[in-house]
Amino acid sequence: MINRRSLLAAGTAAALPIPAFAQGAPIRMTIATGVDPSFAPYYVAREGGFFQRNGLDVTVNTGPSGSAMIAFLVGNQINSAYGAEQAGVSAHLVDPNVVAVAEGTALLRWISILGRNVENMEALKGKRVGVARGTGSETFWLSVVAKLNLNPADYTIVNVEAPEMVAALERGNIDAFAVWEPWPTRAMRAIPNTKILLSNDQIQIVRNFIYMNKGWAESNQEATQRFMRSMIQAQEFIASNPTEAAAQVARFLRQDRAFIAELMTKVEFKVNLTPDSVGNIQLAIDQLRGMNRLARPVTPDQVIWKAPLAAAAAGRVTI
Repeated sequence: MINRRSLLAAGTAAALPIPAFAQGAPIRMTIATGVDPSFAPYYVAREGGFFQRNGLDVTVNTGPSGSAMIAFLVGNQINSAYGAEQAGVSAHLVDPNVVAVAEGTALLRWISILGRNVENMEALKGKRVGVARGTGSETFWLSVVAKLNLNPADYTIVNVEAPEMVAALERGNIDAFAVWEPWPTRAMRAIPNTKILLSNDQIQIVRNFIYMNKGWAESNQEATQRFMRSMIQAQEFIASNPTEAAAQVARFLRQDRAFIAELMTKVEFKVNLTPDSVGNIQLAIDQLRGMNRLARPVTPDQVIWKAPLAAAAAGRVTI
């Protein structure tokens, strides 16, 4: 079930000045993502009061992954989501209103292939590998297959949602999984004879994007600009106050502060659009085409909508 949180002002936000435009009734928005620190700008915008100071009353829906929540942008069930490239392209194919408005996170050392009683990638042959279809998990696995020139037939792929992977590994339903933090670290702490076989820094820097429903955004331009400003301000706060930002993320996720602070050193928060952003969207398109899951031709220019970010901070757009 989707967990809904009403994002009301709290903590340090109460002590900060509120712009004049925010003193009337706040504009309501609904946004959605997963429950891991790579989506920190959403959490910090709430906990740090950036939504409130920009005159927004935001509800966050959380689910098994950021990518799973992108589908709710189809038909404008929500206004914004935060997740991986492949999920964004797939949702855009269903509804062209689903567009990426900013790269949110570069996952530097975030996604791993972790095995139980498996010594190395060579020993993984013939094993069952858990992959969350349509997410950064699948994007990474496909990149590993391509980069290492593996034979896909050597592996049995089992579709498992990210939060279920640790339990599936412990039960013996799978022998390994490809997924993002915190699940690899949690598995190594909880299950004997587990180890990381390969990390994404050896293969590809996967990226999470901030998506919006374009139809809604064009009809609600003031809300869109307030939202983009909130994202930029949250990202800047994370960069300048990493300790406090980690505390805010830990509070939002109800997880250990030291654990969250450690995880946040493995990613870099961006809120920009660069040639690297375009390259990752193109990679997702190519991967979907290779799996015969590209329902129609599409280009990065169609998936990426740079106007909102350019209006909020033109220097952050270099495409």
